Amino acid sequence: MRVNRPAQKVYMALMNRSISNRGAALPASPIRKLVPLALDAKARGTGVLHLNIGQPDLPPPPEVVAGLRDFPRGSVIGYSLSGGTLDYVDAVRTYYAGWGAELSRDEVNVTTGGSEALLFTLLATLNPGDEMLICEPYYTNYRSIGLMAGVTVAPITTRFDDGFHLPPRERIEAAITDKTAAIVLCNPSNPTGVVYTRAELDLLVDIAVAHDLWIIADEVYREIVFAQAPDTYRTMLEIDRIAERLVVVDSVSKRFSLCGARVGSVVSRNTDVMDSVLRMSQARLAPPTLGQYAAQRAFAGDPRYIAETVDEYRRRRDVVYSALTAMPGVRAVEPEGAFYTIPQLPVDDGEAFARWLLTDFSHEGETVMVAPAAGFYATEGLGINEVRIAYVLGTDHLARAMRLLHRALDIYSGA
Repeated sequence: MRVNRPAQKVYMALMNRSISNRGAALPASPIRKLVPLALDAKARGTGVLHLNIGQPDLPPPPEVVAGLRDFPRGSVIGYSLSGGTLDYVDAVRTYYAGWGAELSRDEVNVTTGGSEALLFTLLATLNPGDEMLICEPYYTNYRSIGLMAGVTVAPITTRFDDGFHLPPRERIEAAITDKTAAIVLCNPSNPTGVVYTRAELDLLVDIAVAHDLWIIADEVYREIVFAQAPDTYRTMLEIDRIAERLVVVDSVSKRFSLCGARVGSVVSRNTDVMDSVLRMSQARLAPPTLGQYAAQRAFAGDPRYIAETVDEYRRRRDVVYSALTAMPGVRAVEPEGAFYTIPQLPVDDGEAFARWLLTDFSHEGETVMVAPAAGFYATEGLGINEVRIAYVLGTDHLARAMRLLHRALDIYSGA
């Protein structure tokens, strides 16, 4: 057999290279890195109640399933426009109009989930070496996606004892350097469940204007707010004076329980940003055609779906919060929105405990999986005795999971 020696040498040289600095720097997800242990537990016959990942168990609006059944048989499932189908873009515009934000088609760009929306936003607004201010604890993928874009996290530390609300202005501004280019805010918050007040949002706007910063608002959990007051939640799109420096990242994953549809969006009134995002969208071709088809029908569905969904998450919040506060040594902040909470546990190492739950503990054939919270912080040493719990299961399952957690803590602390 004849061997192409030059090609073989090139191949061997490539095989001896290390991976990129960017790839090596990406941290393992604290939400998913214990999955192999969960799979091992299941292989042993142990049932695992998953509280580690924000995957709702609620069905999507019935209009979604009906719409997919009505998708024309024999149709080619082709590329959509790079910025999204016009029908879906218009559905998104109608949705935002209900929040008081009138948008043109050019101010909405459809993405493959909220993660791509965040990546495109960072690539369009920040340069390699820039820093973005983020309240910690924060959604872990902010850091990972930031590293993909060459951007690093500069943490604004929020305190458990303050309910994870914003610190005073001087503490926020103390984190600003000549590399700071943006403030990223998740509201309502994943992972803390905090809903920022109007005064807090105004404070961030004042800081952004004073220091010429972008505001990147992740409003994926916009509807899931538990306070009864109608003016509790405020979308950043209401604040006209930051229209040119605001980018909103959104997704249908949580509000319509459509995580697998992979449909998100970038929304901004800044023409340069949206032109840049569109060019990135063209480079990756198109967002999911069937996902947009499904999501469009969700937006056009019965508005009671959202209200009923929020009521269900409120019931789930109450089950988890009540159980946590009844456990000896556990401290919890009552979540104000989204479907997450970060309790402090009477353990020295939250990750070691989370691993132990999967490797050594079971009761009546079951255990529970949580996400170690240290990975949600940029500051070394914070979150060590904390875990994130996603209350995405039904109330009966959650009650059982809390009993398992209570029993596990009793055994672990006495081991």
